[in-house]
Amino acid sequence: PVGNATITPSPPAHQVRAGDPVTLRCSVQVGSAPVTFTWLHNGREVAQGPVLELGNVSVGHSGTYQCVATNQLGQDGHRVFRALSPELALEVTSQGHRETVAAGVVGSLLFLVLLMGIIVAWHWWH
Repeated sequence: PVGNATITPSPPAHQVRAGDPVTLRCSVQVGSAPVTFTWLHNGREVAQGPVLELGNVSVGHSGTYQCVATNQLGQDGHRVFRALSPELALEVTSQGHRETVAAGVVGSLLFLVLLMGIIVAWHWWH
């Protein structure tokens, strides 16, 4: 029988920024081949295979992920064994983008204030 299914995220952090690539790997410590893997996102099946490539994640990728490992015993295939991994909580934040936008806005405002100061000083001089 298959057993001890685990998920290994890459990068290892459970909180990632929008746009970051995320890869989840499912493995089992016990089980004879062939082992099939099914991925669940918030309880719904989303993919098959030992590796789930999420690519550039968005806030919609947030939630819980689990992997179900399955194998069959015997020639008839009537005995099916399943191992459900613990849930992996993934939180995708868009904070990095907001900080970049905020820094751009502040930089633009400082430039405008400096430009206005130069114009006022030039008018006073003349």
